[in-house]
Amino acid sequence: MPKRFYVETLGCPKNQVDSEKIMGTLLTEGMVAADDAATADLVVVNTCAFIEAARQESVDTVLALSDGRKRGARLVVTGCMAERYGDELAEAMPEADLVAGFGVPVSLTLKAGRSAVPSLDLLNLPRPRSAVPWAYVKIAEGCDRSCGFCAIPSFRGPQRSRTPHSILEEVEALEVAEIVLVAQDLASYGKDERALGAGAIVPLVQAVSERVARTRLLYLYPSDLTDSLIDVVCATGVPYFDLSLQHVSKPLLRRMRRWGDGDRFLRRMADIRRREPEAAFRSNFIVGYPGETEADHDQLLAFIDAAQLDWCGFFAFSPEEGTYAVGLDGVVDDRLVADRLAELRERQDAITAARRDELIGADVDVLVDAPGVGRTHREAPEIDGIVQLPDELVVGSFERVRVVDALGPDLIAMRP
Repeated sequence: MPKRFYVETLGCPKNQVDSEKIMGTLLTEGMVAADDAATADLVVVNTCAFIEAARQESVDTVLALSDGRKRGARLVVTGCMAERYGDELAEAMPEADLVAGFGVPVSLTLKAGRSAVPSLDLLNLPRPRSAVPWAYVKIAEGCDRSCGFCAIPSFRGPQRSRTPHSILEEVEALEVAEIVLVAQDLASYGKDERALGAGAIVPLVQAVSERVARTRLLYLYPSDLTDSLIDVVCATGVPYFDLSLQHVSKPLLRRMRRWGDGDRFLRRMADIRRREPEAAFRSNFIVGYPGETEADHDQLLAFIDAAQLDWCGFFAFSPEEGTYAVGLDGVVDDRLVADRLAELRERQDAITAARRDELIGADVDVLVDAPGVGRTHREAPEIDGIVQLPDELVVGSFERVRVVDALGPDLIAMRP
């Protein structure tokens, strides 16, 4: 009887892709997927280490799955925490039978000791077909930037771009209606490969969009948002711009080792809206970065009002070991950070709700993700709102529906 495995994924979409590559490898080795960790012979936890809250969630998950596994089952911890902390994590978590870096050498997992083993490069491995009509595709690994708050380059390494051929092969094999391209620094795709070079993201997006009905891009660094990239995004029919802004105060952004300022961001967004009035925007901002003043916070509030983003996340600064920001002065009091977060989130929630209300009465095209659930071009899977649909609409189909109501971030639509 074949051994059974269960994979638990924490963190971002890039981790989800890694997990699917692990699953594909396990299936190739003759194992079968278990619906429940308690019935699996092998339990894999793909961890996140981006900020302290993510690390704590990873630890809690490992402990919970360890307690619930069946007798004799092996527990493997992989992902960002395993790569970043390695032997330290293995020593601190005797519950884990194996702590491995990015990827699990599957042939060793059922017989290896507790010591770490060489990791497996997941980037170009095959993966199972998607169970839903969309899929993330990772086009590069690592990052060459040196943002003051981010430790990712220290454990994900420098950027490594995949070949267009390998990406397009994966896109075709997934057989989905929507592909969501992801990477640590998406718009920098190809800069590390002489054969590709700067601007390689544009022909890649064009090639992907020739193979699927929808192509969506996540995580665009604002300085790399060129006219040609904007044009190709709009041409895909998914004018969705997920911009990695982090703040709008120019002095604070320089302390973050980041490019830009609020005025530049607003001008670029206005330019995009002139080209494509239906464009949707998402961004994330760090609150409480060392040195953030009331004036900086007021600038961010004003930007939120002016930008009218469709979706926005706000996160408290987390000091990460080994990053530039750890040594900075001007630490912001936790209570003040909490107050600023609450004010920003309340402001943005109202904007998001108003932008959703504006769609009532409009006819929109949706991809049906699941019975009664769909998305227009305005909603990225798993992170934005949804469109509630009649249950009889066929999963995987595109439907023209009319928005009849809005409930916060979600829309309700019926056939016209």
